[in-house]
Parts: sequence; C-alpha cells; structure tokens
Amino acid sequence: MSKTVLFFPGQASQYVGMGKDLFDSSEAVRQLYKLASEEIGADIAALSFEGPAEELKRTRFTQPAILLHSLAVLTILGDRLPKFDFAAGHSLGEYAAVAVTGAMSFEDAIKAVVRRASLMEEACQNNPGTMAAMIGLNQQQIEDVCSKATKGLVIPANYNSRTQVAVSGDLPGVDEAIVLAKEAGAKRAMKLEVGGAFHSPLMESAGDALGEYLDSIVINDPATPVVANVTGEKVLSGDEIRALLKTQVTAPVKWAQTMEYLVQNGVSHIIEIGPGKVLSGLAKRDMKPESLISLDTLADIEKVVELSDG
Repeated sequence: MSKTVLFFPGQASQYVGMGKDLFDSSEAVRQLYKLASEEIGADIAALSFEGPAEELKRTRFTQPAILLHSLAVLTILGDRLPKFDFAAGHSLGEYAAVAVTGAMSFEDAIKAVVRRASLMEEACQNNPGTMAAMIGLNQQQIEDVCSKATKGLVIPANYNSRTQVAVSGDLPGVDEAIVLAKEAGAKRAMKLEVGGAFHSPLMESAGDALGEYLDSIVINDPATPVVANVTGEKVLSGDEIRALLKTQVTAPVKWAQTMEYLVQNGVSHIIEIGPGKVLSGLAKRDMKPESLISLDTLADIEKVVELSDG
C-alpha cells in the first residue's frame, strides 16, 4: 500500500505576503502569530505580510515566519488533515514535523524556533561565515572538494538532492571550495544569500544553548515517525528527537537521504505544507511520486479538502 509523507520547508522558502489569507481567516492562527510576536519582541505578522523582504530574510525573523505559516495551514486543516505515515522538515521545518506528530505542542515549537533563530543569528554575528550551492557533483565529489580545501573551514551542510549540495563554513574555506568544485566539473558553484555558516561547527554556541532550552520543554514520543535531518531515518522517541534537534544545528541536513529512505519505505504521496514549493521541486526529481500537493494558501487548503470530501 502506498504511503504519504508530510514535508515542511525551511529557510529560503519565505516570501512577503505569505500566510496573510490564513491569518485573516482564523482567530486560532492569529493567536499563534500573537504568541510569536510576544516571544520575538516584534510584529512577525506585519513583517511576514508587508516586509520589507530584506528584514524578513534575517534569520531571527525568517525561521519563526516560515514555521508559523506551516502551523497556520495545519491549524486551519484541523482534523481534515489527510492521513500520513511519516513527517519530515528541512532544517527549521523539522519543528513543524515534530509538532504535527504530537511530539511537541505548537506553542512550544514556536518558542523553540524563536529561541533557535535568535541564537543562530547571534552565532552568525560572532562567527562570520557563508554557504555555497553546488550543482552537478555527487555527494562523494562534494565531500572530496571540502576535504581538499585548506584555506579555511568548509563542510557539506545540506544534501538537498542527489546532485545538489550546499556547503558551509568560513569565507576563505567556502571561496576555495567554489574554485575546487568548478575544477571538479560542477555545473554551478555559487555563494548563497544567507546570514552565516548554518549547519557547520561555527554554529556550535547556538547548538549548545538551544540544547539547554530544549531540555526545559516537553517532547513526547511522536504518534507518527519523524524522519530526522541528522540521520535521514525515522525517529520514534521523544528523547531522541530532543538530542537530534540539538545536533541538527551543527550537522548536515541529510535531505537527499531522507527522500531515499521514504522511497524505500513505500512513500509515493507527498504533501508539502508551508510557503513555496522548494521541497516539492526536489521530490519531483528524486522521488518521482505518484502525487504531489503543496498547501501554501487558503485556496490550496480548500481545494484539498474538497477532493477529500468528494
């Protein structure tokens, strides 16, 4: 029997105006945004709906804004959420995946991501770095490129698909890796517009402080398996989720491995919940699913509800 996974997007999926129709249609959604705004000390609803885009790109705001969008879709769907067999989220999206399985409350997920985003932005300021996207090399070739770079720190950070990997590190390390990747035959190797070296050892201070915070909140065993970024395999223990969410800050996101695991375990239906269609695009190429649905707007939700009712 074919299985279904819920996907939740991560940083770089944001756009100005995202979630406004969801916010306008639901008091429960408005309460989530209110909670987040109080935690952040800024009006995250206004920033999400009106921008400016440059401010929304800041890690401190981007991460909660994307999470809120995903949680807003889930809130409006309520018990009309289609049945699913796995949940997975890319980087910060993993918090929505954990929340949808009941392992963490929506409120605790929001508070944790607000804390995570603030700590990661602070780490970016204290340990300057960047990331680069590399397309056209396989994972082993990317790892070889990183190991050959001697001018600074650079490691694979996001295994996004079989042939798309992002590397992360300090400026000299990433600059050298770009040159080495082109020499190795990469179709493209270019810096990303990001605030710092995410998913690298330069985020260690954020991971340590986030770990202390996660120890203070309730994380239950999930009702449905979460496929973790750090391992690319299912997790069924709340304690393991807690440990992996801490490790995730400095460890590579194994998204290509996540997709491979899901295919091997019979997943052929994908529902992406949140802004944009980044994960849907990756899945279309690597998973070749039977069905692929993106739930971003109120119209998307109404359409999928009509289909399920029909």
